[in-house]
Amino acid sequence: MTQASDIIVFQRNPVRVEQFNAADERRIEGECAQTVENHYSDPSGQFHAGIWSGGRGSWKVKYSEHEFCTLLEGYVRLTDKQGESVELYAGDHFVIPAGFEGVWEVLEPARKTYAIFEPK
Repeated sequence: MTQASDIIVFQRNPVRVEQFNAADERRIEGECAQTVENHYSDPSGQFHAGIWSGGRGSWKVKYSEHEFCTLLEGYVRLTDKQGESVELYAGDHFVIPAGFEGVWEVLEPARKTYAIFEPK
């Protein structure tokens, strides 16, 4: 049975910060420096939630997961393979559906919360 003590409050749940750059084969422009603080993963390994941040740059993405985000800081652009794009600013809430392929571009250093579901 789940209890109130099982609730994860990000600010009260320190985690290991993972730092990395987009892989060379995916990188288009810039260093693409990123950090991830994963605060929760469910027992099945299909659902994850945390905080991501990234510096200026652009890289190719291919989503096998569904991702809900709230952009806390910055300015980013997502461009699909057909060349259509959406610009996202601090305060925007958005979902990237599984199957999206294109380019993730950080135009101003960004920080977001994320909730990811990746079906098996």
